[in-house]
Amino acid sequence: MKITKEIINKHGLKNDEFKKIKELLNREPNFLELGIFSAMWNEHCSYKSSKIHLKTLPVKNKNVIQGPGENAGVIDIGGNDAIIFKIESHNHPSFIEPYQGAATGVGGILRDVFTMGARPIALLNSIHFGDVKNKKTKTLLNGVVSGIGGYGNCVGIPTVAGETKFHKTYNENILVNAMAVGHAKKDKIFYSKAKGINKSVVYVGSKTGRDGIHGASMASAEFDENSEEKKPTVQVGDPFTEKLLMEACLELMKDNSIISIQDMGAAGLTSSSVEMAFKGDLGLELNLDKVPCREENMTPYEMMLSESQERMLIILEDGKEDKAKKIFDKWDLDFVVIGKTTDTKNLILKFHNEVVANLPIAALSSNAPQYERKWKEKKLPIKNIKIKDFKKIKFDSAFFKVISSPNFSNKKWITEQYDQMVMCDTVQKSGADSSIIRIHGKKKAIAVAVDSSAIYCKSHPFSGGKQIVCENWRNLISVGAMPIAITNCLNFGNPEDPKIMGEFAECIKGIKSACEFLNYPVVSGNVSFYNGTNNKNIYPTPVIGGVGLINELKDPVKNNFQKEGSLILSIGKNFGHLTQSALFLEVFNYDDGPPPEANLLNERNNGENILKLIENNFINSIHDISSGGLIVTLAEMSINSSLGVKIKKPKSLSNLFEFFFSEDQGRYCIEIDKEKYDNVKKILQENNIFHEIIGVVQRDNFELEKELKISINDLYKINNEWYYNY
Repeated sequence: MKITKEIINKHGLKNDEFKKIKELLNREPNFLELGIFSAMWNEHCSYKSSKIHLKTLPVKNKNVIQGPGENAGVIDIGGNDAIIFKIESHNHPSFIEPYQGAATGVGGILRDVFTMGARPIALLNSIHFGDVKNKKTKTLLNGVVSGIGGYGNCVGIPTVAGETKFHKTYNENILVNAMAVGHAKKDKIFYSKAKGINKSVVYVGSKTGRDGIHGASMASAEFDENSEEKKPTVQVGDPFTEKLLMEACLELMKDNSIISIQDMGAAGLTSSSVEMAFKGDLGLELNLDKVPCREENMTPYEMMLSESQERMLIILEDGKEDKAKKIFDKWDLDFVVIGKTTDTKNLILKFHNEVVANLPIAALSSNAPQYERKWKEKKLPIKNIKIKDFKKIKFDSAFFKVISSPNFSNKKWITEQYDQMVMCDTVQKSGADSSIIRIHGKKKAIAVAVDSSAIYCKSHPFSGGKQIVCENWRNLISVGAMPIAITNCLNFGNPEDPKIMGEFAECIKGIKSACEFLNYPVVSGNVSFYNGTNNKNIYPTPVIGGVGLINELKDPVKNNFQKEGSLILSIGKNFGHLTQSALFLEVFNYDDGPPPEANLLNERNNGENILKLIENNFINSIHDISSGGLIVTLAEMSINSSLGVKIKKPKSLSNLFEFFFSEDQGRYCIEIDKEKYDNVKKILQENNIFHEIIGVVQRDNFELEKELKISINDLYKINNEWYYNY
């Protein structure tokens, strides 16, 4: 087939990129080779627009075993225990076909974790949808939630935490980010680096079909009005086969058969073979006649670019093939030796006794384009409140409007579709600041949470990037865990637009500054660009997934009130910051001005001393103060406990709106016994941490002195009415 400009463009390659390909090969590629370059050079696989910025992120601390560059990140949690985790996007597929898009996102991230030798122990997700009045939103929401639950529940991994948000910016491009966490032994971690010559390259798992061809390329381009036509690029998942594949791989990993192992994810057989060979500085020779296919007359092009699910590529030690095959036969999975490692440093593909592709591995990987795209810095907006009606609205009306809005309504109808208790090690389910998973058979546990804040990042990307790391840090602190490391999923618009690239670059700077100061490195992640339709880009939406360690698991500190009569304290200084707050966005539809500033010194100091209070059993319950401010924090703690509060008018700020709806950072709300106050006060004062007694826990009513009084039952109904009526 003659390579025309139209074919080049359909493969997502620029003219200068095609020219570079010809220079690297000293010839013109054939159609199959062009497809392989297209897959490996697209944004999703090559990170060609983001790599120079990602390299600036901190990736190490004393707990990090493996940082970015592998299937997932690995951290040391003591003894011979390691935690392996990663988050990835499946945005474009989920918009086109929500159930399968979300389901295969879960399947793909699970394989990233168990391919490294970990048994998955938790799933999390961060999902963003358009305006609730948008005609597509309900269908997309139901499909995605069903896909996440359907896949995770069938595989038998608990989905324990997540977030669901709504904003018009996602009307034509939803976000579906899936995170998986696994437990492994430090002396049995598996990597994707190929080693040795003439070693068997083995295909295992499901057969290859025509689903998902050009899936990675589709994820590296904006949508247009013809997005529905891209349904064939969406993969189709089978969670029952995934379960079999996971068990077969983990069984094989018990001995020393495996040299390297790689999930066939984005770009399928192409990316898995290239990545393994490149990391080992070797070549691969594959016989495509041996690839197990579930459809007739599949071409080499289709085999190499298919993204059919539940497949792995393994390089085995000599003489281990028969034993390995018996394991995969037992689990009723394909096991076929399709090639061997070579010293050529080329990817050589054979089909019907002919060489159909011969490509230098380096040309597909290290020689891929790397762009330093132009970008514009966004200055911090001026704090300029112009709302004339601010004093006219009643406090209680504003509170009810926020707490009943889609973003703050109770989301149990979503989380109840997920099995959170399978495997029996879930200590704290979703609904708290973080979920807690016990390390099976041990006294220690991990805490996990995901967070995002597109509103802050759109207003000022640097501040927003910094803030979202801090919020994730607080969520782990709030359950008594010491934060160790993060994974990030960076969802942005078109990087060829200097404004969008500026949002990305500045968010990275903000993430970097917070991670460095908090000793909270990035060990894995994903970049998702081109999230938009017809040149209308989404707001910048970096999602942070964090893991923290609880060395000795006792009764976890709760995030709902525990005792009538106990004191309620706010921890951290409240400066009354309202721009970009839930109050302004939900009540006034006002989105001007800067986000709140994250003071990293205060953030670390406050968090470390909150941990001291938890370790000394001084805290009955705790909740970090974030979106919605103190009033939403108090409401959530009350609704979850069926206990009310009696809050007095504050001393520190006279304006009730500023005191209760402010979203100043580094703050917590804690409940303590009265007799423990002196001990708590001493620790806080010794460490220069501002605090204020704001009220007490009481029965039945949620009460703010002279401004608001409502029964907990009625508050619960208001908080639930949107979801149950949608």
